[in-house]
Amino acid sequence: MKYLLIILVCVTPFSKTLAQPNPKTSAPTPVPAIPADAQKVAKAVQPAAVEAHMQYLADDKLEGRKPGTRGYELAAQYVEKQFRTLGFTPMGQGGTYRQKVPLRRAIVREAGSSMMLTRQSSDGVVGASERMTYGKNYIFSPQFSQATSQVSAPVVFVGFGVSAPELGYDDYANINVQGKIVACFNGAPTSFPSNQRAYSNSSKQEVAAKHGAVGIITFSLPTDMFARIESNAPRNRQATYRWVDSKGQVQRTFPTLKVIASLGDSTARTLFAGASKPFDDARIAASKNQPQAFPLNLSIQATTQTELNDDLVGENLVGLLPGSDPALKNEYVVYVSHLDHLGITKPVKGDSINNGAHDNASGVAINLEAARLFTLLPKAPRRSILFVAVTAEEMGLLGSDYFASNPTVPKENIVANLCLDMPFFFHPLLDIVPYGVEHSSMAGAVRAAAQFVGVEIAKDPIPEQSVFMRSDHFSFVRQGIPAIYVKSGSTTGDSRDGTKLNLAWRATTYHTPQDDMNQPFDWNAAGRHVQLQFLIGYLTAQADSRPVWNDGDFFGTKFKEASPAETNKGR
Repeated sequence: MKYLLIILVCVTPFSKTLAQPNPKTSAPTPVPAIPADAQKVAKAVQPAAVEAHMQYLADDKLEGRKPGTRGYELAAQYVEKQFRTLGFTPMGQGGTYRQKVPLRRAIVREAGSSMMLTRQSSDGVVGASERMTYGKNYIFSPQFSQATSQVSAPVVFVGFGVSAPELGYDDYANINVQGKIVACFNGAPTSFPSNQRAYSNSSKQEVAAKHGAVGIITFSLPTDMFARIESNAPRNRQATYRWVDSKGQVQRTFPTLKVIASLGDSTARTLFAGASKPFDDARIAASKNQPQAFPLNLSIQATTQTELNDDLVGENLVGLLPGSDPALKNEYVVYVSHLDHLGITKPVKGDSINNGAHDNASGVAINLEAARLFTLLPKAPRRSILFVAVTAEEMGLLGSDYFASNPTVPKENIVANLCLDMPFFFHPLLDIVPYGVEHSSMAGAVRAAAQFVGVEIAKDPIPEQSVFMRSDHFSFVRQGIPAIYVKSGSTTGDSRDGTKLNLAWRATTYHTPQDDMNQPFDWNAAGRHVQLQFLIGYLTAQADSRPVWNDGDFFGTKFKEASPAETNKGR
């Protein structure tokens, strides 16, 4: 009987959901009206359908849906069947629903890798070299461009390793690092907004390479226990993957960085011996968000040996609902959710299959139900809707990055992205955190959908988790495409604290075999997520104008050259 319950729709307006001022103009973002046909379709959501999709995708027989395995193939066939049933046009390669994603595997050969540290006194006297121990003092990232990489260079400390003059901060402003190895703290200035901070933390290698560095070594602040190599050694010793373009070039790598290393806390402190500023002074300056850079009186000699393999090809699944407007049907709103998970690993509590029910059978299931709602409309939206189930998210957003970089439709015609990944429906959905809402004009569609469904819009309750950077929508942001990623807020309607529930789940269940269908999912909350996904995409597809970045937005400016809106100027 619980599935006969129609999702109640509250139309009471919330003051938080009516409009969002543009930070540059103070003009409110328009909130579009939802036509009666779309309202009727939204109310036709079937929570039972979400559960059914999840039951199949998270079943033991799919063996955790790891790319390249029989289990992932079964999941891909299931999504294909749903696309065919819905009447979607195949938009993969060769008239199929599939897009191949070639991947390169790399893992450090520890036995052939080494790091030596040579100190130099203030008067130029070179001291004896000290050999570091792999796994204790340092860990290398693999080199994707060559099996053996060697470098010997002086080391320069560059604070957080962040160059963001648009945010009033630049560690590289007053130092030349050409031909040198840069050393920096993990993290970014706490004065940055959380999304900008997360991006700045993730882009250290790119920034170092742009400034001419030949290597980068990072280490955590003493207070950041989770970033230490002691905490991450098992994960850091696993294979790493990147996607390969049609010319055989590995992407999202920086070949000019001949060494990429993480240092243990005690080892990092020794780098500052004899420097112009001791470690603790550098730490204090970082805590005060002060840019800093100065040479360290030492050089590093490093050899990284890497085992490379191109034996894995992932697959994205792509289905199209053609638009109805003669002109706008050649523009696309893209829904994305990742189909893959971790596969079979060492047993935890007697179970070795990582079913990935919440991560991310839930996102795929909700998007499939949203796709069904689109087919109930008496007339398709003006713009076309593209549904993409991507591979290799767990390997570093690789499937979505490949699709966003090599879409099966003209990239300049992709106007928006909606992502769903672990939306968290373990309690009633009373408020949402729409990551990305503050960056573009998609805020209007989000607020209209939230008002219709009857949910508040809340601030990010866990900014320290850097959620904005951690799912497939960011692959589209990198291409200059506005994106929205909706997750549940913290309001539960009872005495439970939603934030504590979320953090507890991440600590005990996330990326373990216990993420299965034996969890207390709230299926009516899942149905509300469907309604939000459907309505946000529908309103975006119906609008006269494509979404745009807010004037002066950090991400809109950062990725302006890649922006389809820039490509389409003058059309």
